[in-house]
Amino acid sequence: MDPARLSLNQITVNTLGLPEALDACVRHDVGAIALWRDKIAAVGLDRAVELVAASGVRVSSVCRGGMFTTGDPADVLADNRRAVDEAAALGADALVLVCGPLTDHDLAGARARVRDGIAALLPHALAAGVPLAIEPLHPMMITERSVVVSLRQALDLCDDLGEGVGVVVDAYHVWWDPDLDAQLARARGRVRGYHVSDWLPRTSDLLLDRGMVGEGVIDLPRLSAAVAATGYDGPVEVEVLSSRWWAEDPDEVVRTARKRFEEFV
Repeated sequence: MDPARLSLNQITVNTLGLPEALDACVRHDVGAIALWRDKIAAVGLDRAVELVAASGVRVSSVCRGGMFTTGDPADVLADNRRAVDEAAALGADALVLVCGPLTDHDLAGARARVRDGIAALLPHALAAGVPLAIEPLHPMMITERSVVVSLRQALDLCDDLGEGVGVVVDAYHVWWDPDLDAQLARARGRVRGYHVSDWLPRTSDLLLDRGMVGEGVIDLPRLSAAVAATGYDGPVEVEVLSSRWWAEDPDEVVRTARKRFEEFV
């Protein structure tokens, strides 16, 4: 894939703060970055905006909004509105929504809370000009992060909610789905982000054992072609949540991510 489309998801170099992550992007000629809200908060939003502007690096997304199944709905909505405002201030292409876990036995109710939470947030996002991007997660994350566990579910929400809501296709979370090709065809014009990493054959942790691009079993070239067929031509984020890679020198991680991106994506 064209290296100009590479975006470094900040979690891939999680040991770095925002200034250092932006510096790494500049040093390695990475034109975009996906920012995490805790890293933004660490320097303050105003300073984050200044740093991004000075770097010349594009913000492909802000992660994350969502978590609609946890806490008081009014508090959750207020935090999500702040997330929209942060994404708008930073000129992000989208706010990623990780929708929230199952916290009791009522799965249908949890999914209804997700739908209602996005619906309540949507007017604020539309007014701010920030697309909301629902990221379906692998089913193993249903009690940890999200009750939206397939691209079909995410697109059903898009159908229901209408303008201003799209999806993130994360290779790690959707590669296994036997319905994936049909759902990607259905997603045409609604993909707001594409994330790549790899699934290790003997993954050892539900969250923190993703493979670097090209070291696992996902057919990334095929998936990338299918995502391109949806019309998505924006930044592609290398997003590797891995305690193993976090222990490496961040410069080497970025060098490896760039090389593998060019070879395998």
